[in-house]
Amino acid sequence: MRGKTILTRTGAAVLGASMALMAGALPAVADQAQGKLDKTAGVSGFKVNVEGMPNLSTALFGLRLEGGDLLKTYCVQIEVDIRDEDKDLVRGEVPWDEFPNEHSPFHENREKINWVLHHGYPAVEVDALEKLLTDEELTFDEGLSVPEAITATQAAVWRFSDGKSLDEANPTPQNPAAKNDVLAVYNYLTGDKNVGIGQQPSPTLEVSPEEASGEAGDRVGPFTVSTSGDITEIVSELPEGVTLIDAEGAEINPEDVTDGTEVFFDVPADAEEGSGTFELTVNAAVDTGRLFVASDYQEHPSQSLIVAASEKTSLSAGATANWTAKPVETTTTQPPVETTTPPASSEVAAPPTTQAPVNPQANEDDLAQTGFSAMTPLLLGGGLLVAGGATLLLLRRRNAA
Repeated sequence: MRGKTILTRTGAAVLGASMALMAGALPAVADQAQGKLDKTAGVSGFKVNVEGMPNLSTALFGLRLEGGDLLKTYCVQIEVDIRDEDKDLVRGEVPWDEFPNEHSPFHENREKINWVLHHGYPAVEVDALEKLLTDEELTFDEGLSVPEAITATQAAVWRFSDGKSLDEANPTPQNPAAKNDVLAVYNYLTGDKNVGIGQQPSPTLEVSPEEASGEAGDRVGPFTVSTSGDITEIVSELPEGVTLIDAEGAEINPEDVTDGTEVFFDVPADAEEGSGTFELTVNAAVDTGRLFVASDYQEHPSQSLIVAASEKTSLSAGATANWTAKPVETTTTQPPVETTTPPASSEVAAPPTTQAPVNPQANEDDLAQTGFSAMTPLLLGGGLLVAGGATLLLLRRRNAA
């Protein structure tokens, strides 16, 4: 085996780490993003009164991924403890359908939650949000602040994720000056303009299928890439002569791989049975609307978090190809045809003729007669005639006597 590496950056450490990843089975989907709460990265809003629940804290939580990237998230379970004291609690990314409470309003309202996240703070900066609402003829007391924007956005999320409406008479009990500003943003995010964003964010990086098989002399694949980011690296482990190509047969480089690209293993006809792998690395943001749930939720429930904004993060995904050797073509050996060679002779055989054969002619030699002769009936008739005459003569003599 030889390792073939296509990189946009170099360095022995990077290559070594990449090859270590390749040692195991490569997943078809990018490694599940996992992270822990980072209290130092969180930003607080104001306390709010919601339906039946007074003085709830609001915040934009920081979720630090394993690679160091930071996600900004809101809570989507108002009645579940955040467990922010548990520094070792890991939250992993899951699809919307795997939200841990099957009876939660989250399931029927997730499209509206997604719209809130895309139109609230921090997806829309404070100044832009204030201008937008001013154009909608909504007024602010002294301009929209970051805590007010966080408070309003979190309250709007709870309205749809938990069915808890903001107490409009006294929304911010400890900060009455923020009342009008918070209500303006909250009413905008939960009003008629919220038509929902129906599609769950697509995977940042996915390679499908995870594994495929073929035969030497053919292309093994395709492996289809789905990504919302830019591929920065391809690391491959291939036998001598095997290459990675695209659908047109051109050798692939990182900049050639985009969403929908098909990757093939080009295996020469004389290759022995074997396998190969490749891994892609992408730099992309973890999309707004992605859901993170505590890894031990079933044993120890903890608030689930949903992404409102993120930094760029690096994720990897890859696939494996296996192939068999091309069968050896065999031919059936026929036994040799025996031929008889006539003995050598000084005489040269007469060439064949197409003339009619000549009847044999009598000659002076005593040759056996093998054919029909016209004299035969004449001789027999003469003999019978002589015998008859003799018999008649004898009868006459007897009568005379």
